[in-house]
Amino acid sequence: MKKILIPALLAASPAMSGEIWVTNEHDDTVSVIDTETYEVIRTIEVGERPRGITFSKDYSVVYICASDSDTVQVIDPSTGEILHDLPSGEDPEQFALHPDNRHLYIANEDDAIATVVDVETRKVIAQIDVGIEPEGMAISPDGTIAITTSETTNMAHWINTETHELFANTLVDSRPRHAEFTHDGSQLWVSSEIGGTVTVFNVADQSEIAKVRFEITGVHPDNIQPVGFEFTEDGETVFVTLGPSNHVATINAKTFEVEDYILVGRRVWHMAFNDDNTELYTTNGVSGDVTVIDVASRTPIRTIKVGRFPWGAAFRPTE
Repeated sequence: MKKILIPALLAASPAMSGEIWVTNEHDDTVSVIDTETYEVIRTIEVGERPRGITFSKDYSVVYICASDSDTVQVIDPSTGEILHDLPSGEDPEQFALHPDNRHLYIANEDDAIATVVDVETRKVIAQIDVGIEPEGMAISPDGTIAITTSETTNMAHWINTETHELFANTLVDSRPRHAEFTHDGSQLWVSSEIGGTVTVFNVADQSEIAKVRFEITGVHPDNIQPVGFEFTEDGETVFVTLGPSNHVATINAKTFEVEDYILVGRRVWHMAFNDDNTELYTTNGVSGDVTVIDVASRTPIRTIKVGRFPWGAAFRPTE
C-alpha cells in the first residue's frame, strides 16, 4: 500500500528515509520499522525488559534501558551488535542524554536515585537522591537543568547539572511518568498517569502555568492516563498518549486547550515522530503494535505489528 499524501503536504520537501526503533519489554527485543515501507525489517535481541531508548546526537549508537538487567546497553544501529553495557544503577527505566552527547541521566526506579554516567569513560560520575520511584527524565535544551519525576512522591525534581544538586521540588498530580522541556526551554511539561493531567511549569521560577485535563466521550476517566508526549517541531502542538483509553490527545501549546482525540491501539504508551514530523508512531502495549498517525490530518493511517508490550520509540535517519 502506498503512503497516504494529503494536499497540504505535497509542496513540502520529501521526508528523510529512516527507521523507528521500538523496545518490546515482554520479548526482550527491539523492532526496527522502515518508515518508507512500514515494515519491521529487523528484530534485535537485547537485555531483559527494555524500556527507555535514545540515540546519540550523531546516531552512531543507540542506548537502551534494559531495566531487569540493571544496565544500559549501547548498540551499533547499523549492525545491531551490543557494543558494551554502561553502569546504570538498579532498574533503569527512562533516561535523557545531555546536549554534550556525553552524559546520560538515568532514573533508577527501585533506588530512588538519578544516576549520571559518562558514556565515554563508562563510569558513574554522580548519583542524586530524588523521590520514591523515579521514572521520567528530561534535560533542558541549554543543558543546565535535569528533571526527574518520582511516581510515588508525586514531584518533579529540579537538578543543577553542574553541581548535581537539587535546587527545587514541585508537586504534580498522582504518578508522574514523563517530562519534557519546550524547544525554547521556557516551559517544563509533566504528565501524571493516575492524576489524569499534564502540568506546565515556568522554568524561570518553577511556578505552575497551567494544568491540562482530558475527557473522552464513552471512556471512563480512570482509563484516561497520560504518559508519553511529544512536541511538534514548530512547538505549536503537543501529542499526548493516554494509556488504556487507547487514544492520543492533541493540545494547543499556546492556549493549553485539548483540540482532538485520536483512536489508536490498546494501552498507548510512548511515541516518536518521523524525520519531518509528518507522521507519528505510537507504541501500543496491550495490542502489541504501532499506530502510524498522519500529523496534518490527525488520523491513524495504518497499524504495524511488533513484539509483546512495545514501550519506547525513537527515530533514526538512514540517509
